[in-house]
Amino acid sequence: MRVASLLASGTEIVAALGAEENLIGISHECDYPESIMHLPRLTRARVNYLAPSDLIHLEVQTLMLTALSLYEVHAEQLEALKPDVIITQEQCNVCAVSLDDVKRIVAQLLKQQVEIVSLNPTSLDEIFQDIFRVANALKRQKQAETLVQSLKARIAAISERCKDLPEKPRTLFVEWLDPIFTGGNWMPELIELANGVSLLSEPKSRSVVYPIQDVLNAQPDVIIIAPCGFKLEQTRKDLHLLTQKPEWRALKAVAEGRVFLADGNAYFNRSGPRIVESLEMLAAMMHPTHFADTLARYQATGLIEPLMPEIASASLRQ
Repeated sequence: MRVASLLASGTEIVAALGAEENLIGISHECDYPESIMHLPRLTRARVNYLAPSDLIHLEVQTLMLTALSLYEVHAEQLEALKPDVIITQEQCNVCAVSLDDVKRIVAQLLKQQVEIVSLNPTSLDEIFQDIFRVANALKRQKQAETLVQSLKARIAAISERCKDLPEKPRTLFVEWLDPIFTGGNWMPELIELANGVSLLSEPKSRSVVYPIQDVLNAQPDVIIIAPCGFKLEQTRKDLHLLTQKPEWRALKAVAEGRVFLADGNAYFNRSGPRIVESLEMLAAMMHPTHFADTLARYQATGLIEPLMPEIASASLRQ
């Protein structure tokens, strides 16, 4: 079984199912587990995702107007690898290679029969369904049952710790800095599991753009900033795009020091097995006293960074 994964979460699912040895190629975004990093990269981005958030958004919009895909698949390399299974997605054309692109390449170049597994989750349950979808293609159904049972048990344990806590913080999850996108899909569900109220987003919905005035009107108790595809360093560089807005300083969460940065590349926005760690981080940021050890652990590994009030309210500029 030869598997080409054009999606980071798909690669993680394959590895979690114990089928890492079947991987023959991965996307330019795949970075976990570390042991897959030597594999051929079968895609590249046409957008400079190291640019500031506002410029990335502009470049994405410009490419979409030209009807060009945001990603290029190295079709000849994919053909040479002769995959039996290709894992892709149809959830978000901004996040990874689209299903249509893969279908076109398979029809034009790949002569052998190839099974395309396309992932499109909008909720936790659909993430679990995708695990079974990949497992069916890889003939790993029993491994999928064990994995999903384990993930569900861990989620239930975290939720159980949260459910009787006295505070139910009104939480805003920021998925992009400029413009401000709030996290949709499974993020409202995770916030509710951590005994919070999700603001400006609905379960299973797409991410939505909001002006800063709407954020001010909502007055969240907690703000979590984890832009899709950004690690902490890149988020810090772009933070001034939020903090320079006059409305930002008037936010309750900013004044009370309840603003957190988090790794939005590997967690939160990636619909793979590490979604459980994402829930654990959410619980720690929303209930830092109750989850003090957890918060400290994730801070030590560079995945969470609380912002002090004087920093959160400053107009940070590069």
